[in-house]
Amino acid sequence: MIGVFDSGVGGMTVARAIEQLLPRYPLVYFGDLARTPYGSKSADTIAAYSCQNTEFLLEQGAKLIVIACNTAASIASDLLRQRFDVPIFEVITPAVHTALRCTVNGRVGVIGTRATIRSGVYERTIKAQREGCQVYSQACPLLVPLVEEGWLDKRETKMIVRRYLQPLKNNQVDTFVLGCTHYPLLREIIQARIGKKVQVIDSSAALAAELRDYLDQHPELAAGLAASGQPSRYYVSDVTEAATAIAQRIFGRPITLERVLMDH
Repeated sequence: MIGVFDSGVGGMTVARAIEQLLPRYPLVYFGDLARTPYGSKSADTIAAYSCQNTEFLLEQGAKLIVIACNTAASIASDLLRQRFDVPIFEVITPAVHTALRCTVNGRVGVIGTRATIRSGVYERTIKAQREGCQVYSQACPLLVPLVEEGWLDKRETKMIVRRYLQPLKNNQVDTFVLGCTHYPLLREIIQARIGKKVQVIDSSAALAAELRDYLDQHPELAAGLAASGQPSRYYVSDVTEAATAIAQRIFGRPITLERVLMDH
């Protein structure tokens, strides 16, 4: 199985993209709703949660891990690769590759949680691949709680998005990275407020394509993943009405969320 984890329901956008591109492979998903949001927590706490989440997915039969959380990816990717002997994928690198292909004026905007923006991972990764690129980052700490509450079309959400995006509009970015997997659920609101001419990058499709290429190059692993014959399963550390509704919205069908308790 392909293991996918996130701080909540946002990573289901990544799980859905993988399911659409790689329908042969069952998924096991874990959304840490009881401990969300990760973006306001310390690096040590985020690293500890990421290790626990990975261990849980491996116990469920995952042979490959996808960190479908920008905050966890920015803090814990290297740690997980050192600690666990399985392939580890994350959402940041594919988003950067896509942004660099798309930008014309070399001005890239990034929005994310406080922890992701504070880590500077997007600036480092982008500038390591293209020195002259200008990266403008904005922390948006209120957006994850709004998504988790299901406030996807509320007037207040639109006002908050406008306030967050104004500095990036002022800097005339032509490419814009959704540096959190919750944000695609607000994509229409974000696109309308950043401007129609700005290319908005959602890392989920790029990550799914990277995963497909990897499995094409590793047929033994691919065969093992496909041969399990198990149905995909979706675990969360807390079940809420909003999470159930958002899961159905993302996948276009009812999704059973199974609750599992995690140590705090």
